[in-house]
Amino acid sequence: MSATSIPPGAMPPDAIPEGVSAAPALPDVLPAPRARGKFGTLVYRHPTFVAGAAILGVMLFIAIFAPYLGTVDPTALAPAKRTRPPSAIYWFGTDMLGRDVYSRVMYGTRVSLIVGFGVALLSSVAGVLIGVISGFVRWLDSVIMRVMDGLMSIPPILLAIALMALTRGSVGNVITAITVSQVPQVARLIRGVVLSLREQPYVEAAVASGTRAPKIILRHILPNTVAPLTVQATYICAAAMITEAILSFIGAGTPPTIPSWGNIMAEGRALWQVKPYIVFFPAAFLSVTVLAVNLMGDGLRDWLDPRLAKRL
Repeated sequence: MSATSIPPGAMPPDAIPEGVSAAPALPDVLPAPRARGKFGTLVYRHPTFVAGAAILGVMLFIAIFAPYLGTVDPTALAPAKRTRPPSAIYWFGTDMLGRDVYSRVMYGTRVSLIVGFGVALLSSVAGVLIGVISGFVRWLDSVIMRVMDGLMSIPPILLAIALMALTRGSVGNVITAITVSQVPQVARLIRGVVLSLREQPYVEAAVASGTRAPKIILRHILPNTVAPLTVQATYICAAAMITEAILSFIGAGTPPTIPSWGNIMAEGRALWQVKPYIVFFPAAFLSVTVLAVNLMGDGLRDWLDPRLAKRL
């Protein structure tokens, strides 16, 4: 028969019968689990957000310090040095007018980020205002939503092209045109959130107690729209960058005097088969930036939505 173990302290040592062994004593204090720092926990739980934020941080650095990172004036013409391949002097080569593609790509980062962040901010503000009014004021809901449905029936790029055709090419007009095409998406999102919140018991209790509508909106409605609005804003930012590049590529966006990734690619498309680097480098920067913003959006969705949150 095998020896039986009994916990220590259950009987005096001299009272333990022969053939029965006492279990080893447990330490008074168990070792604490290995702790992670705040940054380590963030990386472990939300690696996509950290990766996207890191890449976007590099792009912001390039945009801010473009005058110092660029080698020459991005608008300086040098016909004698046109279509030079990438080298130690011209890192990304030169275009058909002899302009340094590297410097133009550095400055083009500014335009894309300004357009992306500007559209995301303006469309979020306008969409929240329209969505809250539509979701909280019942008699205006059908009228406002029919207008939004009409705008959403037009593809965003076509609506932006139509609006740009009525104005001259500039960064401000590009932001306005893209914002108009993106507002309906935010408005419908916020309206759906407001409609669900309006039926919650705490909102009904606030209404029954005589709380005024503006106070209910500020205290109970708007705070609950921050999470979905933040995630939606990241996707709008990425879509705005792509739309701006398309508009500039077809000549309906920023003027050629302002370097942007779209018009750099447009100027190099005629030489794509023999000088692909003119198109490749701005396209690569655009792809990486859009990827970074989308990664941040996915990370924020997992972070802010408790149903999708990753747990240790």
